[in-house]
Amino acid sequence: MQLSGAQVVEPFGEVNVYKQKNGNLEISATILTVPDLEGVRMGLALDGSASMKKMYGVSGIVGGAFAMAAGTPNVVEPVARTMVSFLSNFSSNGKVDLIYWACSPDGSKVENVGEFDEESIQNTAITGPKKLPWGRGTKLLPPLKDLVEKYKNAPAMGVKKPAAFCVFVTDGIIEDLVEVKQYSVQFAQEIASGARPFMKLFLIGVGEDVDAAQMDELDDMFEDHPIKDASGQEIDLWDHQLASDMNKLEQVFKELVSEDMIVMGSGRILNQTGQVCREYSDGVPALLKFKLPSGSNSFTLEFPGGSVTQDISEALAKL
Repeated sequence: MQLSGAQVVEPFGEVNVYKQKNGNLEISATILTVPDLEGVRMGLALDGSASMKKMYGVSGIVGGAFAMAAGTPNVVEPVARTMVSFLSNFSSNGKVDLIYWACSPDGSKVENVGEFDEESIQNTAITGPKKLPWGRGTKLLPPLKDLVEKYKNAPAMGVKKPAAFCVFVTDGIIEDLVEVKQYSVQFAQEIASGARPFMKLFLIGVGEDVDAAQMDELDDMFEDHPIKDASGQEIDLWDHQLASDMNKLEQVFKELVSEDMIVMGSGRILNQTGQVCREYSDGVPALLKFKLPSGSNSFTLEFPGGSVTQDISEALAKL
C-alpha cells in the first residue's frame, strides 16, 4: 500500500508498505533525486475535456464587461509552462511534445500542439484545444497510444532510464481504465520482448473530482503480476501524484531510481523503538528496501548530521 503524497516526508519521494504473512512489514521507499535522463524524449498531455474549461480560464459567458467579470483564472497555463520548462532540461532535443487529449464529443481524439522548449512555451497560450471541440468524456487510451507510437523508435535504455517520459494531466474520472490497463499489459510485454522501448508514464490529478482510487489502481497494476525485462528488472509503467500533494517538480521522477544510485555515504534504518532494521555502511541508495518487525508504525533514516522519521500508520490502516 502506497502512502498518499501528503503523508510522505521529505526527502522521501514515495513510500510503499507491504505486510508479510508473519506480520512483518516490507518497505520500499525512494529518496527524491534527479536521475540520469540524458537522451530521453519528453511528452506532456493536457486534458482537453469540457470539465477542464474553467481551469483554462474559459467561462463560456459572452458579453463585454459581464464576461470579463465572470472570467476565471487560467490555472493550467502556468502549470504547463513550468512543467515544459522543467522537462525540457532533461529532453534529448531540449524540447517537450505537447498535446491535448480527451477532445471531440466522445473524448477520444488527440490534438497535437507541437514541440516547445523553455523559451518558446512562455510565448504560447495554453487555453485548451483549438482544432477539435472540447470532449465530453475522458479517455486515456488514445493519448497513450499516440505517445507510444511517437516514441517507438527512441533508443531503448533500460527500465530505470526510459526512452521517453510522458506526463498526463487530468481532472476527472478515466472512462476507459479497463482498456488502458489491457493495453498497458500488452505494451509491457512488448517491452519485455525487446519490441518496444521502455516509457515511463506519470499521471497528475488536478481539482476535486479526480478519482484517486483509479490512479492508485493504474499505478499498482503490475504489483501482483510483475512483467520483467530481459535483465530481470520489473517493468513499472505508471506512477501518479495529486497536484495538491506536489511541492517539488522532481517528484515526477520519484520511481526512476535504483539501489545502485548512492545518495549519501552511510546511514541506517530504525523502527519506532530504536531497533536497527537495516545498515547502509557502504552508502545509502536512492531506492531503499528493508523490513520492519511486526507492530512497527514508523521508521527513521539516520545519516551523518541528521535523521528523518516517516510515519506509516496511514498505509497500515488500509492493509
